[in-house]
Amino acid sequence: MPPSLDPPRLFSRGRPSERWGSSLGFVLAAAGSAVGLGNLWGFAYRASQGGGSAFVLLYLLIVVVVCLPVLVAEMVLGRSTGHAPLIAPVTAGGRRWRPLGWMFLASAVGILSYYSVLMGWTGRSLLHALTGPLPADIGGAEAYFIGISTGGDAVLGHLLSLGLTGLVVAAGVRAGIERLTKVAMPLLFVMLLALLLWAAFLPGAVEGYSTFLLRWDPAKLSDPATIRNAFTQAFFSIGTGIGAILAYATYLNRTSPISGEAVAVVGMDTAVGLMAGCVTFPVVASFGLGDVVSGSTVGALFIALPTGLASLGPAGRVVAVVFFLLAYLAAITSAVSLLEVPASSLMDRLGWSRRRAVWLSVAAIAVLGLPSALDVGVLERMDAVFGGVFLIAGGLALALLLGWRAPARYRADLEGSGSPPALVAALLFALRWVSPPAIAVGLVVSIADLARSWAG
Repeated sequence: MPPSLDPPRLFSRGRPSERWGSSLGFVLAAAGSAVGLGNLWGFAYRASQGGGSAFVLLYLLIVVVVCLPVLVAEMVLGRSTGHAPLIAPVTAGGRRWRPLGWMFLASAVGILSYYSVLMGWTGRSLLHALTGPLPADIGGAEAYFIGISTGGDAVLGHLLSLGLTGLVVAAGVRAGIERLTKVAMPLLFVMLLALLLWAAFLPGAVEGYSTFLLRWDPAKLSDPATIRNAFTQAFFSIGTGIGAILAYATYLNRTSPISGEAVAVVGMDTAVGLMAGCVTFPVVASFGLGDVVSGSTVGALFIALPTGLASLGPAGRVVAVVFFLLAYLAAITSAVSLLEVPASSLMDRLGWSRRRAVWLSVAAIAVLGLPSALDVGVLERMDAVFGGVFLIAGGLALALLLGWRAPARYRADLEGSGSPPALVAALLFALRWVSPPAIAVGLVVSIADLARSWAG
């Protein structure tokens, strides 16, 4: 028999009842979860590696056809069960789905343990743009990056970023997370639009668009590295499969139009990724920094951009400040959603207060993140495993749980909140017949390509 649609209190001691102040508050928070450094840092690198427009095409197809139904499923799982990520899969599918809850927890904690290191680099770069000269050449930029990405500076940035994230989440859903995202997300879009307009008039803008975004290589569509990059970028950017959106959805009321909210989140996230690419690529082309971007996962954000902007004098410094400020805003809105996963799970499972759950989680993640803070190689491997394989595997499990184990829950929740039956049927069809095989292929290709790259 299918699991009951009523949310039983399996293994749960409960947590204080909290709710979003408005549907807009949830959409901005969910979009903030999705919009992060993956849009600004990962998109340019993976697009340059994946053949430009071939990568973009694969990315858009995966987002619309594969990720959107799974994102809706994650929202349904959170709202319909009323439980945190650790417990929600058990409530919906039974005890055999307990490992999925632990996978959510491991993914969120694993990603945040190195994501906070990236936040530290971003914050340090912002302070440097405000107080010191930008690096005059690639050699200077690389030396500066080594300085902020290793040793005490990296550890301090990691700890301070986690502490700031903890302060927001400890304040609660409305007073902390929603208040932050209602300010940060509109400001982020305004700054990104200003940078987009500025970049469009750079001398190398057309060349940048042509070389990176508009370059068409059909062979890249079947290239394992391009497929892995497209799946990784789509899932990491949208954020489904981690449990963060699930945690946020538990605070939704029963009448919220989940399907429309999911489309808004995906649209905002995709727009930020494309807009960020249209800022990065003209800068790269204008200042001849293509090798730096395509050769390093961090080259575009922390080496290429500051070097190129330095040649513009005071105007370049202003642009650098704006860029790193919006990057930090994007980073913290994602970080708070990741921290909400272990915090809400501890509150739900053990009945702890929010503050206690948050700060214990922060302490544990601070320790787990030290290897990434001290070694960039460790950070890149953590990103490949938790930000790639684990995240995609979580998306596959979500599709199987809501598409096959508990489809009645998926249908009932969406129809109960006013979604048209035809739309619900289309989403459920995609969740059952399109998303699982597509994600399975992406997961197999990702694991095989990752294993080959590590072995080589």
